[in-house]
Amino acid sequence: MRFISLIVILFLCGNISAQKIEWYSTTQAAPWVKQKVKAERNDTENKIVLDTSKRLQLITGIGGCFNEMGWDALNALSAEARENVLKAIFGKDGACFDYCRLSMGANDFAMSFYSSADVAGDFNLVNFNIDRDRYILIPYIKAARQINPDLRIWASPWCPPAWMKTNNHYASAIRPSGEKDVNGLAPSEAIAEFSTGFRMEEGYLKTYANYFARFIKAYEAEGLPLECIHVQNEPCSNQVFPSCKWRTEDLTFFLGHYLGPTFERENIQTDIYFGTINTANPDYVRVALQDEQAAKYIKGVGFQWDGKKAIPTIHREYPELKLMQTETECGNGANSWDYAEYTWNLMKHYFSNGINSYHYWNMILPSPGISPWGWNQNSMVSIDKKTHAVTYNPEFYLMKHLGHFVQTGAYMLETPSDKNMLAFVNPDSTVSAIIANVTNADETITFEVGKEKVTLALPPHSFHTLSWKQP
Repeated sequence: MRFISLIVILFLCGNISAQKIEWYSTTQAAPWVKQKVKAERNDTENKIVLDTSKRLQLITGIGGCFNEMGWDALNALSAEARENVLKAIFGKDGACFDYCRLSMGANDFAMSFYSSADVAGDFNLVNFNIDRDRYILIPYIKAARQINPDLRIWASPWCPPAWMKTNNHYASAIRPSGEKDVNGLAPSEAIAEFSTGFRMEEGYLKTYANYFARFIKAYEAEGLPLECIHVQNEPCSNQVFPSCKWRTEDLTFFLGHYLGPTFERENIQTDIYFGTINTANPDYVRVALQDEQAAKYIKGVGFQWDGKKAIPTIHREYPELKLMQTETECGNGANSWDYAEYTWNLMKHYFSNGINSYHYWNMILPSPGISPWGWNQNSMVSIDKKTHAVTYNPEFYLMKHLGHFVQTGAYMLETPSDKNMLAFVNPDSTVSAIIANVTNADETITFEVGKEKVTLALPPHSFHTLSWKQP
């Protein structure tokens, strides 16, 4: 096989034994193969020099999202098999995920609609609780933290409690004509395209800010502090699943006049991010960042889906602003190699435009990965709940090429813009280069770090990580 016959050629001006170098390769037929590093005095015209002094943004974590359907699928397995899956995602020999997301209340891969305050008119939040999370999401998170005690978490709502919305419903849109209704929303209850779905009234705004504070404190009481919250998942879209569209002026007003002051008054240390933004229009973010009252509370901005088109502009205009990629696009459940290459292109785009952390969407789903509202989506791991078969999909290995070798506290390094690669220097001085060959032809490439050179022969459609431990 061509893959097995690949060679890596290492040239050292000093002692080869003084340098530990690892190379892992993935093709569709042979994922995550550790290759031997051989010494030879060869070079290629296609050479890249990595300068560890040319550092870009700080990396604050790699992870995915804890969803109810993922925990449900995991619980179809034996305790040993379940732990093996968690080790593959969170363990030191696995993808090493250390910064993950959860939903405040229901999202599109929750088992059903819910929030932590479902009693209508409960402005004092007398009935607030996270009892359902204690049964599903919190055991999921704590099981992951048993594998990786350094795991940090952040959160965002997909939807406020339904009674705080103008249509009194978790969903905001109806299914297209001719498709099966899945959310019980009548056409007259759909949120208007250019309006805000939240009730912009004093009592609701104040209560919703208190809702965030109560949620954060409840998770802290469980030993799970939230590092940051994003004010609304995809505030630019009405969806058939839990969702709430906000005009940017309204979301900015809520953040600046209610949410931020509430955190200040309650001495809540959780950072507030303006996210997760899913529009290509950078003005949606500019309005918040240019608002004096809101901007003083905004610690960063998160982007997903169409937000990828706005992030280059925002990063250029606000180069010191912390940025997050908050959700990898989900595909249609095929879990194909082609989609892994698409995800790689997204990954390269986001890192090249300044993001500090990168987050997959569904880490685990049943097979098929169909949401309660009917969309079959990709996941890193698929679990057949009947046969108990576990499948590690191509995007699992892509994420492992990133997470296993890029530590929190790393810095991204400058690389040639025309090369299909990313490079990082870790806190322990390890240099990691992630390279993709998404063409139909072989490619040979040489990397030089200091006095060391490594030449790789890359087969078509393959991912690679090369890691140097610096002396």
